[in-house]
Amino acid sequence: MANLTVAKLFAAIATVALLTPLQPFAEAATVYKVGDSVGWTTIGNFDYRQWAATKNFHVGDVINFEYPPQFHNVMRVKHAAYRTCNASSPIATYTTGNDSITITSHGHHFFLCGVPGHCQSGQKVDINVPRDSSPVAVTPTVSSSPAVPSPTVPGPSLNGAAPLSNPRGLLIKLVLVLSLFLVFC
Repeated sequence: MANLTVAKLFAAIATVALLTPLQPFAEAATVYKVGDSVGWTTIGNFDYRQWAATKNFHVGDVINFEYPPQFHNVMRVKHAAYRTCNASSPIATYTTGNDSITITSHGHHFFLCGVPGHCQSGQKVDINVPRDSSPVAVTPTVSSSPAVPSPTVPGPSLNGAAPLSNPRGLLIKLVLVLSLFLVFC
């Protein structure tokens, strides 16, 4: 009878361990500097669309806008305002010149410069966090590599493929289950 109780307990613990997402322990958030070494500017006709298209954003990532605050700002806007470069009703406005914004949801996150003419010159970016991307831990790491577009319009996955499970997260779950088995058996 005692062996049956231990087996049931093990089965319950194993089920909980396998269903508990351990993804946050498997990877850290990434900090993306918008425009990489160029930063947030109108100089040089930098292509922010291309910059974002080369990134793989996740919930928890940090988007950093660096710019001279006397010449630029950052406004988070809805999709329609992004398309038309309308800065009259932003969701949020940032003006420090070193603005770090943590992505807290999937979907498109639209940003533009509200200085007249700047958005029309291409100073806008669409940060997209696909629904199939896993959240990451909030300990940021810095990346200067290119990014992908994303707050109100959901977008399709760029490659259409289903994400693979994180092997490191699965290994952590397996070790946890085996450890619990050894403790209770």
